[in-house]
Amino acid sequence: MEAPTVGSIILAGVLLKLGLFALFKFVFPGFAVSSVIYVPLVIMIALIGIVYASCSTLAQIDMKKLVAYSSVAHMNFAVLGMFSFNFYGLVGSILLMLGHGFVSSGLFLCVGSLYDRYKTRLFLYYGGLVRVMPSFSFFFFILVLANMSFPGTFNFIGEVLIFFGLVFVNILVCILSGSTMVLSAAYSLALYTHVMLGNLNYTFVKFFSDTSRREFFMLSLLSVLTIIFGIFPNLIVFIVEGNLSFYLDSILFFLYF
Repeated sequence: MEAPTVGSIILAGVLLKLGLFALFKFVFPGFAVSSVIYVPLVIMIALIGIVYASCSTLAQIDMKKLVAYSSVAHMNFAVLGMFSFNFYGLVGSILLMLGHGFVSSGLFLCVGSLYDRYKTRLFLYYGGLVRVMPSFSFFFFILVLANMSFPGTFNFIGEVLIFFGLVFVNILVCILSGSTMVLSAAYSLALYTHVMLGNLNYTFVKFFSDTSRREFFMLSLLSVLTIIFGIFPNLIVFIVEGNLSFYLDSILFFLYF
């Protein structure tokens, strides 16, 4: 939270995924039996984490805190996919990590851009920016939709595959985790509504400037990648499946032999 915009982008877009990558790369092949034994406990903790992080996100009025807490909730979804121990869940977990890297980085960039202009991250001071920042609001809207895993975005592919993987584990877990998507939609739409829609706060927003060339390039790149991989997921799914088969085989080898 105290990091500058560049630090937040690196932390949320890259470093936040290293914990799950360590599970996938080292823990599962090396401690396969223990990983399977503790599946019920991990799933229970992940479900609690999703609900707790989502409710905490709904209580935030700081845009940067809201994005950070939502990242915790999405990473709990990735944990559920990891511990499903099937191709659907594992591929979905990796895709969700990749997609959320684009989305969380873009949202932190949007929040940082607003803070550079108006020196506050509290969305209570904002409102109606869609009238004076149309380009910025367009990219912000795409990233908000991706954050709530709207169909046609990269995050949607990852979470759908995770749900498919959870069906083979426990249908109740799949239903409970799927019902929390309502909370994701609630805080994502609340963020966009408070900042972009409504009446323009002229007492606070006294000058207007849309996206700069640098911001336009970065936001357009992240948004386009999110949409392309959401509409054509096979561009990356086959690559992930090919690299995943070796690790899944090693997990099954250590588990059964």
